[in-house]
Amino acid sequence: MAKTGSPKAGVTGFCMGGALTLLSAVNVPEVDAAVAWYGFPPLEYIDPKKIKAPLLGHYATDDVPFPIAKVDELEKKLRDAKVKFEFHRYKAKHAFANEEANTKKLPILEYNPQAAEQAWKRTMAFLDRHLKK
Repeated sequence: MAKTGSPKAGVTGFCMGGALTLLSAVNVPEVDAAVAWYGFPPLEYIDPKKIKAPLLGHYATDDVPFPIAKVDELEKKLRDAKVKFEFHRYKAKHAFANEEANTKKLPILEYNPQAAEQAWKRTMAFLDRHLKK
């Protein structure tokens, strides 16, 4: 990955995009900051020793597709490898920042405007801290 338009680059994603965000942090050393929203890959694909960028994660305590117990495991892997990360938990369901989640009529999804707002504020502050010159 060549940084041609900016000296710094961040990556973010939701659900599967959150998993891809974490994989980018592992496999793309040019990443300067990564923000994962309620997603992670199978944990055996996370080699924390390869992560150089700071990570921010937003996870829902009542997330069925991405159980919070697995987030605990991921945090332990990152902590043991001394990765710089900041994960937040929200009393919410999967897709809590998706304004259209409730229209899907799936019991595992639910938009939570308070959690979404707090997560967005944290994300913008994190990216501001790590990507500004």
